[in-house]
Amino acid sequence: MTSPTPPPWHVSDALALRYAEGAAPETDAWSLEKHVESCSPCAGRVSAAVRAGAAGPALAAVRAELLAAVGHRPAPAAASLSAGHPLGRGARLWWAAGPALRGSWVVAVALVLGGAFALAYGAGFQGARSWLLAASPVLPLAGVAVSYGRHADPLYEITAATPSGGLRLLLTRTAAVLAVCVPLLTAGGALLPPVAGFPGAAAWLLPGLALTLATLALGSFVGCRAAAATLAGGWLLAVTGPLLGQPATDPGGAAVLTRYFSGPVAQGSWAAAALACAALLVLRRRSFDHLETR
Repeated sequence: MTSPTPPPWHVSDALALRYAEGAAPETDAWSLEKHVESCSPCAGRVSAAVRAGAAGPALAAVRAELLAAVGHRPAPAAASLSAGHPLGRGARLWWAAGPALRGSWVVAVALVLGGAFALAYGAGFQGARSWLLAASPVLPLAGVAVSYGRHADPLYEITAATPSGGLRLLLTRTAAVLAVCVPLLTAGGALLPPVAGFPGAAAWLLPGLALTLATLALGSFVGCRAAAATLAGGWLLAVTGPLLGQPATDPGGAAVLTRYFSGPVAQGSWAAAALACAALLVLRRRSFDHLETR
């Protein structure tokens, strides 16, 4: 006979008060911090208990100074992540993924796409699709580099010390980067003028995934920014060099790019590389629990 499902656990007022006073056992504190990530009512209950405690005024002052230091200007009557707020969870998700979707990187993706279309339809350049395909796998790497790490995130030291920090936060922001890149770059490639024998518009997906996972795995040793720069530079040298020296009989670069993108051998190799990098990332997952030293 199947045992009944236990009722969902929530933070009690007593536990919230002990947590605010610093008297909660360590296991209870970690359970509470994990739970409030996905439960707005409990997050509001804990937040209210902390604000009402002795540390409330000091925390409010530190928060105000920190937000001012990073240039944040709260809007009048800004919505908080309080109990019952319908946007509470969405706001926390935006906070987690936000640095991956703000700043110059999104503008760079738009400029790459706009440049490809301008060259193809404005200047009649037949190699626009080949250059877009060559650049597509490394654009997610730039997004990862500018969204995580002490050089990119003003709140890095704080977020890395939270239960949601480390690899979990890095994967959240990487997913946000891919959610932007995959539809935009794939659709952009499909809309460019077709070239005979040219790899399909989605041919960059596996190479892009493998390079992104390689950046995360290498980033566990040297930091995300250095890893992204190293892999992106190596890729661009390997691919764009042959494109610059392509013969006049192959203006679209099909012969050059086929070896990297087309056929079961190339795509199978990228899939195997992605799995290997994912396995290494799992083994190195604890390295992201520590602050970057470079």
